[in-house]
Amino acid sequence: MNLEQKLMNSRTAIVVVDVQNDYCHPEGALAQAGNDIGAVADMMPNLHRLLAAARVFEVPVIFIQTFHEEATDSEAWRGRSNGRSMAVCRKGSWGADFYEVAPEPGEVVVNKHRYSAFVNTRLDSILRSQKIETLIMTGVSTNVCVESTARDGFMLDYHIVLLRDACASYSTQAHEMTIKNIEGYFGEVTDTREVISLWERAGKTTVNPMTMTQV
Repeated sequence: MNLEQKLMNSRTAIVVVDVQNDYCHPEGALAQAGNDIGAVADMMPNLHRLLAAARVFEVPVIFIQTFHEEATDSEAWRGRSNGRSMAVCRKGSWGADFYEVAPEPGEVVVNKHRYSAFVNTRLDSILRSQKIETLIMTGVSTNVCVESTARDGFMLDYHIVLLRDACASYSTQAHEMTIKNIEGYFGEVTDTREVISLWERAGKTTVNPMTMTQV
């Protein structure tokens, strides 16, 4: 199955990973800690265009939202990054809110507590119940949560298509390394223009919007 066949298959969904204030906003936790969020600003117009087109062509959009709280903060999790990890996206906080994007009625939100959106969530069950086979990966950060989700999705036999201009990292080198990893082992890489162009050429798809809103 080539890229066009994967993208035009009615069993395709967009996965928007962790586009939240703490990760993306200039006043969010990562920016305030000195991380370079310039790539997020470059990503957002592309992501907005992609989501607008997806809604026109009735391609399902799944939002992944990270929540952290004491109940899920294991010792191993707290000790990541040699104990230098920050308290981000705490449940109920402004930092955990979506940044510049929001699910529309009928679009799915999946909450996660680890890097991968497949770990201890219902994402796989939702995708299989909707007969989704191809995941268009977007969001932040490219080399951590996006890549972790893409890798696990591939290992669960989903086709992975990562959009290089609708993902962002805090390091250009890390972003490019993920692109190489995905291309080499886990899926295909393209950009938003190519995806939207394929949808426009084919006309209105037959994809049915999902009806679940929160899991």
